Amino acid sequence: MADALLANNIVKAFKKSRKEIKALKGISLRIKEGEIFGLLGPNGSGKSTFIRIASTLLIPDRGSISIFGYDSVSNSASVQRMINRVSVEASFFRKLSAVENLCFSAGLYGIPRREALKKINGLAERFGLDLKRLKDPLEDFSRGMQQKVAIVRAFMTEPKMLLLDEPTTGLDPRAKRDVQSLISDVKNTMNTTMLLTTHDMDEAEKLCDYVAIIHLGRIVASGRPSELKKQLLGKVDNPSFEDVFLEFTGMSIEEAEYQEVESA
Repeated sequence: MADALLANNIVKAFKKSRKEIKALKGISLRIKEGEIFGLLGPNGSGKSTFIRIASTLLIPDRGSISIFGYDSVSNSASVQRMINRVSVEASFFRKLSAVENLCFSAGLYGIPRREALKKINGLAERFGLDLKRLKDPLEDFSRGMQQKVAIVRAFMTEPKMLLLDEPTTGLDPRAKRDVQSLISDVKNTMNTTMLLTTHDMDEAEKLCDYVAIIHLGRIVASGRPSELKKQLLGKVDNPSFEDVFLEFTGMSIEEAEYQEVESA
């Protein structure tokens, strides 16, 4: 399989309160076309910074990322046509309805309104969303509902690569299962490559073909979920994927999530 994403020695630092914070300290990744690749790590580990660089929203201080052979800096316009992104905090025109927001976004990608409405209807049915409710202003939606609309928006463009930055955060269990099922179906039927960040280790193990664990700006482990679990045999009886996370980061999922709340 061809490389969908190739990252070579990515370095990125930020200045905060006159101090330099190194978010990424030489990250190299290779994602094959058609696979779901999980990037896992505690808050502050650098995974969201990597997603922003891959989506052309940030420029690395050093190193390079190419998407299907196009450099994310020198060929950013080409990269942008091939990707879409779902983040924890979705951006919308909150006074407009969900349908109006989705049609507007579709128009930016050259999707005619009639085709956009057809896509909206199909995806809304898949997610169990009430079409009548989608005519309400986004400001009246819960955070979970807004995230569902953001995911619908991303899938409307049928991107070659989908960047999913904690896509199921804030969703109720039923909606989370629907999103996970859709992600699997898209991989199997559309060959869409996906880069997924998540704190949900069950989700990572269920969806990802390959994962990398990032901690303090560096990749500390990588491999197939089953391979990483095998590395713990002898140390842990019947190791879970959460045990893998703990082994390589030194913190549990609960500690990682608490750290995220504290730094928000």
